[in-house]
Amino acid sequence: MTDTNPTPEDGDEVQPVDEGSEATASGPESQVEPDAPETDEEELTVQDILDAAQAEGLDDELDAERVADAEPEHEHLVDLKRLSAEYANYRKRTEANRELERERMTGDVVKALLPVLDDLDRAEKHGDLEGDTPFTAIAAKLRTSVAKLGLAPFGVKGEPFDHNLHEAIFQQPSPDVETETILDVVETGYTVGSTLLRAAKVVVAVPAE
Repeated sequence: MTDTNPTPEDGDEVQPVDEGSEATASGPESQVEPDAPETDEEELTVQDILDAAQAEGLDDELDAERVADAEPEHEHLVDLKRLSAEYANYRKRTEANRELERERMTGDVVKALLPVLDDLDRAEKHGDLEGDTPFTAIAAKLRTSVAKLGLAPFGVKGEPFDHNLHEAIFQQPSPDVETETILDVVETGYTVGSTLLRAAKVVVAVPAE
């Protein structure tokens, strides 16, 4: 009978065969599932960005456009700085609008007291508020109370005339002035904060030709 398994001849190098390697390579266990793709970027919430902005010590006064032009160290950091600056600007606008609304509401309240304050001004011009009298004390208390609410009078004799603040009810030529100057205050003007409540009615001295 012929031997079908060839025997190595002398001088031939016999390579050892790892019986388990072939089965492992061809078996189903050799199929390795690919790892799930990793992403370099993680989804960040708005709160995460704001917290990171605080940790970075970002200035709330940053301008959004200036931050956008900054040299980025990281893509997320640029977005974080921009969002922080936009939030700071939004907060400042909101606070400014809230202050204007507060001034408007205060003005609506104290506007009802302006006729009383006008009477006090007229009484003061006539000398009725001189001396230590109960009427003088009441006038002082009323003026102090409205001042605490933010009401501020303006319009003083001798100051320059301003078309934005004063209403000229009469003009009088005068050689003593070189520019339009308040000669007399007929009705005091008032502001509440930055809000003009009422313009001052004045007599204006204009340069004589």
